Amino acid sequence: MSTLLRLATAGSVDDGKSTLVGRLLHDTKNVLVDQMAAVERVSAERGLTAADLALLTDGLRAEREQGITIDVAYRYFATEKRNFILADCPGHVQYTRNTVTGSSTADVIVLLVDARKGVLEQTRRHLAVAALLRVPHVVVAVNKIDLLDYESAPFAEVERQLEQLITELKLTNVHTIPVSALAGDNIATRSARTPWYSGPALLELLESLPSGEDPALENFRLPVQLVLRPQEAAVSPELVEYRGYAGQISAGVVRPGDEVVVLPNGHRTTVVGIDTADGELSEAFAPQSVTLRLADDIDIARGDMIAAAAHAPEPTQDLDAMLCWLAEEQLHPEARVLLKHTSRTVQAKIERIHGRLDLESLRDRPADYLSLNDIGRVRIKLARPVLAEPYELSRHGGAFLLVDALSGKTLAAGMVSSDVHPDALADAPTIEWEI
Repeated sequence: MSTLLRLATAGSVDDGKSTLVGRLLHDTKNVLVDQMAAVERVSAERGLTAADLALLTDGLRAEREQGITIDVAYRYFATEKRNFILADCPGHVQYTRNTVTGSSTADVIVLLVDARKGVLEQTRRHLAVAALLRVPHVVVAVNKIDLLDYESAPFAEVERQLEQLITELKLTNVHTIPVSALAGDNIATRSARTPWYSGPALLELLESLPSGEDPALENFRLPVQLVLRPQEAAVSPELVEYRGYAGQISAGVVRPGDEVVVLPNGHRTTVVGIDTADGELSEAFAPQSVTLRLADDIDIARGDMIAAAAHAPEPTQDLDAMLCWLAEEQLHPEARVLLKHTSRTVQAKIERIHGRLDLESLRDRPADYLSLNDIGRVRIKLARPVLAEPYELSRHGGAFLLVDALSGKTLAAGMVSSDVHPDALADAPTIEWEI
């Protein structure tokens, strides 16, 4: 098991996400003395009798003044068993795009639900995002049980509400834990005040969950970022013939002697060496950044991909995809954008909007446009081919961004679909949403 776990928090407004993160930092002794003193001072100025641990994460001035989380706050902490990178995501619906950003690389989403309110629309939205992004593990922390006298009935009701939703979204590896972020119940250690709960505390569970996928189980992919021809070649005879292709391995394992194919031109060759700043390697795997030397002199440029010859992706100029629309302006058919996939950026046009996800029914509804925070299915036409793969098979190979060509602003996060529905809405008012 890897010692690093990437997790993200999500939930509705005032569910206690920042307090939970602050509690985790505090109880794992990852808060500096001066930080804690500052939190205690501000808490006292506000008339609070105890330190408001949410202040440890609400770093923006606007967040402190409004008492909400606006931006994704990244925090690093560690226990004796593993290291964590945590993204504390906003709860307000207008910041759902930030939740998509924070969750896109997560191994685990910790979704908070207020035990008094149960499952809300934003809960459904965040679970849908977790399903779309194929986050390997979801932990539902049913918070504020201290305000319900630690009774088991509210927790059981939330579990009942979640059961059908989890089934509809085809989520697996979902864990539900009753917690009090304010009082610390079932956060770092199991609480004696919930004897009816026999599962692990939140931190105990996070320390035991596997992180990501075994790179050896995926097919090798290296998007080329840079072609290296050392400047010293003019004065160093041993470097005259050096040509390397640098990038970060997005999936799989590579070794000298492996047969690879360069895409999209389709030329096959063999890896003869793997170089890093620390020297040559006998093998490399995701997510290492390396430079490959190849047996043949091939015309390779940034945006090309070096892939396992036996299991290479097919270049395509047509994509059916699911979009999380992140921009204030609406998306309409015929819109022209830039599509960024790994290290390759191409011009693209939105040919059709198939539908928009209805969060109540979890079905597609016909749509003429997408608005901020909408999740919709679209067909995209590309000016040049990309090496995209279905997102359900590869989180790296199936993810892309849509970018405004003039401003450079990110417009949408996209996930390539494995199915094609060019006329899905032609005769039917709704279609099933296929996660």
